[in-house]
Amino acid sequence: MPFTPISAVRSARLPLTLASLVYGGIVATAGLGLLLGGAPAAAQGVSAIEHAKPGDWPSYHRTYDAQRYSPLDQINKDNVKHLHVAWTHQPGDITQGLQATPLAVDGIVYYAGSFNRVFALDGASGDEIWHYYPQIKDGVEKLPTAPYTRGVAVANGMVFIGTIDGRAIALDQKTGKEVWQTQLVDTLKCGCLFTSPPLAVKGKVIYGSTQGGIAARGGGIFGLDQKTGKQAWYFDPVLEGKEHWGTNSFGEPSSKYAGVGAWHVGSFDPELDLLFWGTSNPSPWFDWAAPGEGPKGYLRKDGEGARPGDNLYASSVLALRPDTGELVWYRQEHPHDEWDYDSTLGEFVLVNVGDKKLMIHQAKSGYVYIYDRTNGDVQNAWTINEHVTFVKSVDPKTGELIGRNPPVTDPNHMFCPSFLGGRSWNAGSYNPETHVWYNSRQELCMIVKTHAERPTLDPLPGWYVGGDMSWAAPPGDKVHGALDAWDPMTGKKKWSVRDDYPRISTVLSTKGGLVFSGDMKGRLYAYDADTGQEVWKFNMGSACRGGIISYEAHGQQYIMAPSGIGGGVPGVVANVLPEVKDFPAGATLFAFKVSD
Repeated sequence: MPFTPISAVRSARLPLTLASLVYGGIVATAGLGLLLGGAPAAAQGVSAIEHAKPGDWPSYHRTYDAQRYSPLDQINKDNVKHLHVAWTHQPGDITQGLQATPLAVDGIVYYAGSFNRVFALDGASGDEIWHYYPQIKDGVEKLPTAPYTRGVAVANGMVFIGTIDGRAIALDQKTGKEVWQTQLVDTLKCGCLFTSPPLAVKGKVIYGSTQGGIAARGGGIFGLDQKTGKQAWYFDPVLEGKEHWGTNSFGEPSSKYAGVGAWHVGSFDPELDLLFWGTSNPSPWFDWAAPGEGPKGYLRKDGEGARPGDNLYASSVLALRPDTGELVWYRQEHPHDEWDYDSTLGEFVLVNVGDKKLMIHQAKSGYVYIYDRTNGDVQNAWTINEHVTFVKSVDPKTGELIGRNPPVTDPNHMFCPSFLGGRSWNAGSYNPETHVWYNSRQELCMIVKTHAERPTLDPLPGWYVGGDMSWAAPPGDKVHGALDAWDPMTGKKKWSVRDDYPRISTVLSTKGGLVFSGDMKGRLYAYDADTGQEVWKFNMGSACRGGIISYEAHGQQYIMAPSGIGGGVPGVVANVLPEVKDFPAGATLFAFKVSD
């Protein structure tokens, strides 16, 4: 997935204090935090994720079902007006902002900032218990997707992170000292690294690497033993074979440059013993050969264009066995993806309707697919977007793309939504009591003039595009974003809040009848979950890009939100809305509570 660096985002590294070098990283333990009542939680098994305590947020999406819903209601519609800042913490480097989802277990907050700086904080006071600064290999910060991270995983007494130089690292949950590290990919060779946290499942910890759109191989999904870091299995998201990756117009096997990753966090169904994970777009992003005739003409003929074939398993949903990596079923949402529409970025929300085990997945195209998660059969498909031109429609019974509208050599050919997607990777929130799904949206279109292109491999692998790009407002409308409330089974909209800019934060819904979302100007909002009416807001100073959560410490409920603009969306949007380039940078973790 493409992420354009933002020149306006500066790096401001702070000096280290109370630190000692341990196991190739820097660990500091702050006794003050321990004296003030903060103590790292006891070892938490993966059952703490499946059956999370109401006051905990123990995994990226909180629970394996990826609903991102908090059952806490101490903060509610009646008292949210009294919500105020309890404490803040800064990771000390603002490069690419703060994009993580913090975790909270037994009142202790764990989170990571850019360059994989990891922190454990007292959830009531914000006092630091320990931090860990890994020594990052020189040069990787020049890769397109460095140096940000979306966070950590916590399980069985360890904190796990994937690094921007291709390592999996496990830290002791109590001390922050390194337990093991495993080099999973050769980052400078493949351009692949880890920007999202892993998922702890049973005795394994599952990592998915970046690589979508970079002209190399080596990324994919990795299953590691939690205790030792030993790699148990690897799933290669590039299925060899000429019917999948034919010869390109340069006479080379297109699989050589396939560049498929699996860079976001999956979900897990313990009953079915299935791990759900998405894969990225292939490279190059766009195909310079015109489609052929007929319903399968989009596959192209061997020797024509960038990557003839369906390009499996790019832009696909995978159901895997977590113990072995065995593929049980798959669904390719965008065969021969021509728009850079990853399937890895949308969360996999597990819901049961009657006796049906279903899964909600929004692809980057903005189409929401309802799957039978036992076998991958499509139950429905609908779009969150008002402006959709990349296809005429998607068959709600099969998921087939109908009336494809790919980029061509015409310099004025536009498709919607842009490669930023109908929504970016910022997850929505599903309320299991009301069955309402709250989700962000962005309306922005793209103009691509395709052309034949050789990949960039030296000195480092780079984006492999295959076209010249520009961006535009949707026809008859302005670039904008929104927060919407949906019935996810039918696509019926219940309410909507329009924004002048794309919404790029995750969404949190709570039992207190509230929905939290942040905007690109740095404001954090609370809305009435039933009506969408704004009931509270606070200016954090820089955009909310990461994960908003709720947790409990010492009997008090907190709302936590990361502040700090970053990622590719602001850089692209600034091409259409120039003022965005001047939005302030930052990296601050905010904790809010209601006055005692």
